[in-house]
Amino acid sequence: MSSFSASLVLVPTPIGNLDDITLRAQKVLADVDAVVAEDTRVSGRLLQHLGISKPLIPFHAHNEHRMVEQLVRRMQVGERFALVSDAGTPAISDPGFLLVRAAIAAGVSVECLPGPTAFVPALVNSGLPCDRFVFEGFLPVKKGRRTRLEELKSEERTMVLYESPHRVLRTLTDLADSFGGARRASVSRELSKLHEESVRGTLTELVAHFTAKEPRGEFVVVVGGKDEAAPQGTEVV
Repeated sequence: MSSFSASLVLVPTPIGNLDDITLRAQKVLADVDAVVAEDTRVSGRLLQHLGISKPLIPFHAHNEHRMVEQLVRRMQVGERFALVSDAGTPAISDPGFLLVRAAIAAGVSVECLPGPTAFVPALVNSGLPCDRFVFEGFLPVKKGRRTRLEELKSEERTMVLYESPHRVLRTLTDLADSFGGARRASVSRELSKLHEESVRGTLTELVAHFTAKEPRGEFVVVVGGKDEAAPQGTEVV
């Protein structure tokens, strides 16, 4: 008996520790006709680890627009796919939204399994209010960056951003310049992995920390709302 009924199932995959894969996710991956993957090499290693052999279909930022129609047609004639990103939940700062929207518009059934996503543990362990928050994903790299920061300056809810190791110091500096250096924040990296670390303090303190210590790994930056300012020292966990 199949573990799902939808034609397209979004399957969250571990953000680091492979033990975070759910039993239900494994069953779905074993039951589908093919796995639609952001990077077939990454997903291939996961499937190999799970002892599952399935055709892998590349689906990433460079081909998703031209692949959507083809995949929807195949689902309409009975094929069933699992959509996975390299880590975490598909469509959260990763490819997936266009395919989900097109499938729904075409009357194809869509389901998303619960599972790993990096921003939830980073938010919860930040020590900042998490009853109300806004997820911003990646800030614009160039065009629109200053405007977006100005818009967020007065945001009262906790803000959650993703950032790469190459840009995290610039982003922290820009946040301090826009919001004021006393704004409380937390930076988490390598969540669920061996070198997982969270650094908490003011934006000024976090800029100093990552100026002295080269940023490595993938980052989640959590910033308090406009009333979250505190002078306490940097805490590294």
